[in-house]
Amino acid sequence: MAFALNIHKNDTVQVMAGRDKGKQGRVLEVEPKKSRLYVEHVNMVKRHVRPNPAKQIRGGILEKEGPIHLSNVMLVCSECGPTRIQHRAMAEGKKVRICAQCEKSLDK
Repeated sequence: MAFALNIHKNDTVQVMAGRDKGKQGRVLEVEPKKSRLYVEHVNMVKRHVRPNPAKQIRGGILEKEGPIHLSNVMLVCSECGPTRIQHRAMAEGKKVRICAQCEKSLDK
């Protein structure tokens, strides 16, 4: 089920469940159709990579970020910390994300 997500690329999020609970990081990639996202230095997995000299790939064991479900993270407000998100329509006809606790705009 695909729907509009409250979390976008380059947002700061905190992991609320799982083995990396409590870690904060920047969102690297969002997959709306799967409701998953990739967070910097969170849910690190190991991949065995075969060397390919044509593409300058050395090979060996590579560590990279694995996907996390959207429900296991919360957006971080710079003042409040992890928070829920509200949406408001501004006077210019633009929708913005608002922190539910301090009502500060989360969009840049």
